[in-house]
Amino acid sequence: MKNMAKSLLGLALYILLIFGMAFLMGHFVVGQVEVDGPSMNDTLQDQDRVLINKFTYRVRNLDRFDIIVFKYAYDTDTDYIKRVIGLPGETVRIDKDGQIFINEELLEEDYGKEVIEDPGIAEDGITLGKDEYFVLGDNRNNSSDSRDPDVAAVSKSQIKGNVWIRLRPDFGLIK
Repeated sequence: MKNMAKSLLGLALYILLIFGMAFLMGHFVVGQVEVDGPSMNDTLQDQDRVLINKFTYRVRNLDRFDIIVFKYAYDTDTDYIKRVIGLPGETVRIDKDGQIFINEELLEEDYGKEVIEDPGIAEDGITLGKDEYFVLGDNRNNSSDSRDPDVAAVSKSQIKGNVWIRLRPDFGLIK
C-alpha cells in the first residue's frame, strides 16, 4: 500500500512537471500565430499558421529583415506581423520614389513586393529610440506598418517574438 501511494505521488509529480514545462514553453519560448491579411505576401499568406520564437530576441538583438509579431499599441488583443527594416538608433527615410534609406544610405533589399507608393510619416525620416524598430509589410502598398502614425516605431516591449517556422499550409523554416 505504501509503495502504491509512493508510485501515485511520483506519477502526479511527473504529470505536474510535464504540464508546468508545457506552460512555461507556451508562455516564454514558443507561440503559434495565424497570419491575418495580405500584408506579408509573398513571404507569408493570409491564414498561414506560424510558430514564433518568444525567447531569442530577449537575449540577443533583432536583426534587420527578421519577421516579428508585435502587439498593436492601441489594441493589445491585435497582433501584427511585419519585417524589421530599421534598428534602434537609426534614421529611416522613404523618398517619393519609394526607396528606403537607413542613415541616408540606400537600403538594398528584395523583400518588398512592389515600389512603395506612400512613404507616410517616414517621408521626412524617423529616428528610432534605443528600443525601437521600424517595420514594413512585404506587400508594401497593402500594409499598415511603421509608415502609419497609428503603428509608427515598434518598441521592444510590444514584440512577442520573431517568426520561425511555417506550420501550414506548407511546413518549413522562414528565412
